[in-house]
Amino acid sequence: MSRFGYRTRLGLIYDDISTYSFDVDALLFINNASIINIIQQFAINDLVIGLKTDGLWTKMKAIYPFVGGTATTHKYNLLNPLDTNAAFRLVFTGGWTHSNTGATPNGTNAYANTFFAPSTNGLLYNNNHISFYSRTTAANGATGFYDLGSGNNVASDSLSLWSRRSTDNAGYDSAGFPANRITFTNTDGRGFYLGTAPNTTAKFFKNGISQASLTVTNQSITNANIYLGGFNEYSTGSVFYSLKEQAFASLGNGLTDAEALNYYNRVQTFQTTLGRQA
Repeated sequence: MSRFGYRTRLGLIYDDISTYSFDVDALLFINNASIINIIQQFAINDLVIGLKTDGLWTKMKAIYPFVGGTATTHKYNLLNPLDTNAAFRLVFTGGWTHSNTGATPNGTNAYANTFFAPSTNGLLYNNNHISFYSRTTAANGATGFYDLGSGNNVASDSLSLWSRRSTDNAGYDSAGFPANRITFTNTDGRGFYLGTAPNTTAKFFKNGISQASLTVTNQSITNANIYLGGFNEYSTGSVFYSLKEQAFASLGNGLTDAEALNYYNRVQTFQTTLGRQA
């Protein structure tokens, strides 16, 4: 990389960014997503290095960091930044607003297909996580039930999460509801939400702190693609649309309490570097 002169990064002065070491996976994402802003490049690199240091990288199946400010840059999966369904890149449908702070669905017809089907990709009722970083305080509308997820009401096999409904609660379904649903009272929709089941004890975290837990029962997990900005209700084809600005989302294996806290710290540092922390 070429010499850019003095730049301040997290309180440090770098007079030549050619001396800064980029992780190979971070660099692949930066190049494929055409991330040209140097602060965004640093933020991605530090996130990847941090996740690897904490042993979290290998537990992830898809990460959507929403950097670059456009639908083109926002679509890429950090773990496999190829423009294919098999790489779980996003396809945006309906009305979305894209900016440097994230991607905002319009709450009426917008969703993004991840092409990630939990059961096909090894997730189970007792081995999964789903996360979402919201920059929106307000609750979803009366029919805006989910921020991401998929499932079948008949089969009760959903993997889903919402940060704040009109009833002022947040929720996480670990392969089924009502048996495997966790909720807690929530009057501020902002923050980092993580639903995870590393074993038969599932927990729902907000900003690294466990809000509720539940012993989950053995149920099949959805084989329908997860949607962001809504819910892939594959028994009817309908979705329940969200209006929350998305600044981060992920899907993968279950995380322990310690890993959940480490994950929040890494994600929050990432958002703070970008100046968009909630």
